[in-house]
Amino acid sequence: MRDPDRSRLASLMVNEQKKILEERPKSKALFERARKSLLALGALVWLTGCASIGPPLPPSLELPKPPSDLRAARKGDRVTLTWTIPARTTDRQRIRYLGKTRICRSVVTGLTPAVAPASAAAPGITAQPRECGPAVGEVAPPADFTRAGKSSAKKVTATFTDTLSSAIQQANPTGFAAYAVEVLNPDNRGAGVSNQAHVPLVPTIAPFGGFTARPTAPGVLISWQCPPWSGRRTEVKYLFRIYRRPESSASATKIAEVDATGCAEGPSGLVPLASPDSIASPSITETNAAEEPDKSVTSFLDQTIEWENTYFYRGAVVSVIESARKAAVEVEGDDTPEVKVFAHDVFPPAVPAGLQAVFSGPGQQPFIDLIWAPVTDADLEGYNVYRHEEGEAAVKLNSEPVKIPAFRDTQVVAGKKYSYSVSAVDQRGNESARSEEAGESVP
Repeated sequence: MRDPDRSRLASLMVNEQKKILEERPKSKALFERARKSLLALGALVWLTGCASIGPPLPPSLELPKPPSDLRAARKGDRVTLTWTIPARTTDRQRIRYLGKTRICRSVVTGLTPAVAPASAAAPGITAQPRECGPAVGEVAPPADFTRAGKSSAKKVTATFTDTLSSAIQQANPTGFAAYAVEVLNPDNRGAGVSNQAHVPLVPTIAPFGGFTARPTAPGVLISWQCPPWSGRRTEVKYLFRIYRRPESSASATKIAEVDATGCAEGPSGLVPLASPDSIASPSITETNAAEEPDKSVTSFLDQTIEWENTYFYRGAVVSVIESARKAAVEVEGDDTPEVKVFAHDVFPPAVPAGLQAVFSGPGQQPFIDLIWAPVTDADLEGYNVYRHEEGEAAVKLNSEPVKIPAFRDTQVVAGKKYSYSVSAVDQRGNESARSEEAGESVP
């Protein structure tokens, strides 16, 4: 209670005492009532004194609470870190002033994939560090952090991209890089580091050169070229991962993983040189094909497209290290340039084969039956049947595509010989060449 309030109560007690004396209570009951009133007022004054403000609390140290959701993702030589910027201090106060964030990285050797999650401290490793190890970078606080924290309850995230040198990858191919961040206050003081996030240090190689895609009759053919070799052996296996996205979408889908160890290592298990210029050399490709025609896969046929649509393709070499009784560790390298393909179907179906013509007629209206082997193209619409007499041009007998590999010609005349041929038509009207002719006479 404030001092003026206590003074007011004391004054009230004095006035009450004077009133009692002036009234000079004559009865014992009236006197007791007055005494209890004075005691109650005294107790109230005593209680208000107990509610007075205690000694002031010390000011907040403004130590940001360490993040607990650090995540790490590697693509090629780049590692992207993401975390939520803390909004509270260690004493649960809203952060008013934020300092920089220190990025820490260390190398963990002998770490098995089974205990190395990508976004949390892995069991079986040393205890969570309390201080930031070797720093690889710093992140300044967002310029609008204070305003964003007050105006919205939405979490504010931060990112940092670290580049792994070739030396650290080659020296620790089975190891992991362990990352942590420490958020500081303006006085460069922090409350400790975040959770750890790990990424494999498997070495990656440059994307294959000569990456192209073109429409063919069975689908889009994707091709690439094998790189030249450096002369160093490696225990890393390689896959070539291919992505596709339609023009109407910004996200790509993985459509294939091709074994690319032969292409990446060469005929004697050698790893490729890093020169992009030499990767695209046509002479190198021809040499590789001549030396190892059965080992280096350099193409993939995408038969899952829809014709008359535009697609974008890209590829990436994936480095894989396998261990007995352990999950494989893999890292995706940098992407090839994206290539654009318009899947325009100008390719006719296969030419029908095995055409036979058989006359039937005695005792009934004469006709000639035709049969042939079916065409198996996925976009087949049907068949066209052609007939001609000797010395005349062929005439199409059907007005709509024939749906089955058989046809009956009832427009025949006795004493004439007819020659027949068949073509296949797809759903976009592309027509194949005509089959070999089959002839039949009407007696």
